[in-house]
Amino acid sequence: MRVAVLCTVILACAFAQETKSWTPAYQMKFRGVAEVTPSPDGKRVLWTETVAITEGEKSENLTHVFVALADGAGRLQLTRGEKSATSPRFSPDGRWVFFASERSGKRNLFRIRLEGGEAERLTDWTGTLGNYAVSNDGLQIAFAGAEEDKELEKRKKEKLDYKVVDDKPRNQSLWVMSLADALPGKPKRVVQEEYHIGAFDWSPDSTRIAYEHRPRPDADEGRLADVAEVEVATGKTAEIAASTATETGPRYSPDSKYLLIERSPLKARGMDGSRIVLLPRGGGAARELPASFDENPTVIGWAPDSGSILFSEMKRTRMVYYRMPVDGPVSVLFAPTRGTAGLARVNATNTHLGLSLQAPEEPVEAYVMALRGAGPGTGKPLRVSEANTGIEKPPMGKTELIQWKGKDGLVVEGLLTYPAAYEKGKRVPLILNIHGGPSGLFNESFTGASGLYPIASWAAKGYAVLRPNPRGSSGYGVKFRQRVIQDWGGLDYQDLMTGVDHVIGMGVADAERLAVMGWSYGGYMTAWTVTQTNRFKAAVIGAGITNHVSMYGTQDIPSVYEDYFGGTPWDLPQVYARSSPIQFIARAKTPTLLLHGENDNRVPPTQAHEYYRALKRQGVETRMILYPRQPHGPTEPKFVQHVMEQHLEWAEKFLR
Repeated sequence: MRVAVLCTVILACAFAQETKSWTPAYQMKFRGVAEVTPSPDGKRVLWTETVAITEGEKSENLTHVFVALADGAGRLQLTRGEKSATSPRFSPDGRWVFFASERSGKRNLFRIRLEGGEAERLTDWTGTLGNYAVSNDGLQIAFAGAEEDKELEKRKKEKLDYKVVDDKPRNQSLWVMSLADALPGKPKRVVQEEYHIGAFDWSPDSTRIAYEHRPRPDADEGRLADVAEVEVATGKTAEIAASTATETGPRYSPDSKYLLIERSPLKARGMDGSRIVLLPRGGGAARELPASFDENPTVIGWAPDSGSILFSEMKRTRMVYYRMPVDGPVSVLFAPTRGTAGLARVNATNTHLGLSLQAPEEPVEAYVMALRGAGPGTGKPLRVSEANTGIEKPPMGKTELIQWKGKDGLVVEGLLTYPAAYEKGKRVPLILNIHGGPSGLFNESFTGASGLYPIASWAAKGYAVLRPNPRGSSGYGVKFRQRVIQDWGGLDYQDLMTGVDHVIGMGVADAERLAVMGWSYGGYMTAWTVTQTNRFKAAVIGAGITNHVSMYGTQDIPSVYEDYFGGTPWDLPQVYARSSPIQFIARAKTPTLLLHGENDNRVPPTQAHEYYRALKRQGVETRMILYPRQPHGPTEPKFVQHVMEQHLEWAEKFLR
């Protein structure tokens, strides 16, 4: 009898160990898929897979390149090793795959044969290396890079490496190297101007490069970008688009008749979006194409006949691909019927798209889609990867799109994830999860992926999760995005509260068990919310803004404040003060956890310190966790998991 009982216990323990359940640790198992790129003939596809490495002392993301036939057959991991390989590109003849890696110590460029083997190192670069592109004839490779600052390295050793603010920016210039000479090659600097170069594109005949540039690499100066062109053989440059607007993303048409750019309005305010502009190569006036739905197009490339442009854009909670003719109305190229697409790449001959797809209940995978013809994959994506197909998915909570009206009658929507095995009519604790931005948005991505918020783990624990897209969000048109100008914490806050009320009215949420959480602007809205109401039992502020005045002077993109608030803190002190959570901190009673990266330049950790100190002085239950080395969002996998666990544990502590 005792033996039988013992066997039963052993079997029960073994079964418990085999049973899968959603936890932050389990969510870390799922891989990221990106950079999906078809070959020039469309017969093969490249993509990258990223896995979290957390064994022993390691806490890093490892990315490698995979390849398969366009029907998914012959799948092969092309790169290996302890250092990541990223930014894969096919050679124009399709025989080689180029990629970037730090396997040599510094980021350098490599190529490997399509069938695999040993990678060949192309560059011996000791400075910083950014974007790269192979010429259309396959004979040259260009990259943006900054040479090693040997004087700075010397001063570091001598402990004299003081910094003069805004002095000698580490600008990346444009370099070109022959692929016909002995490798590693010797790059030649082709742009001598002392500015920072971003995206660029080779002309179809491989004689010129169009590139975007700005005075320095600082994030706040991205809006100052202009477009120029260089003749590679002579180094002769000419400005092509230089105005007070932000001009970026040059792309030559296959027939060389046009150079397209993406251009903002002349004021270059971030929330105003941009349009696609055609610059005739033979001379003549620039032509602005019609506005897209959200006025936030991301150009994918040209159609093969140069008659239309392919671009992607968020429409509500889904990424959609569009075709914009040089003359004629915009049409939908591909719109997911469920879930959302990722950023797409067009192949060198402009005949096939590489993309990723995912849905709330389906993890991300790589797909390929033919743009013309009648063969497999024409107009309908075909899956080529199996990055996550072998990982078991425990029962998940259903996610649906819901709508409600804001305080002024504006229709607002968001994603509501129900608890796993939810019983209709049962009231459950609710997490109000607020996105960043304010022009961010929540899309229909996989809720079981790793990230800041453990959506699937919350659902497994019996929570409902509301992720609203309040006014100010992208995906709903430029006017919707502009509705928070000089009104942070106003009607956008009311959109969140009416959303919570709506889920309570649906009979889903328990009004006595509510928590609020968000990161960046979502952290700001969380800090604001707990100074405006005590209805929430718990709050978590992730990298949140708490004092607009001190934030303006210490962050890396102060121009965003000028866009939304209409001026500086000394110009408009009342505007800055009336929406700063710290001004109303005496009202706060909600137990609050603060999470922040110590190396955050976007929202400096001093913002968390101010709020934490104020809550402590008032006797509010609070806790603050700082993550060393981490920027605006945690990147090291162990910290990512810890952030998810903290969100889950704080909710469990106060909502159970």
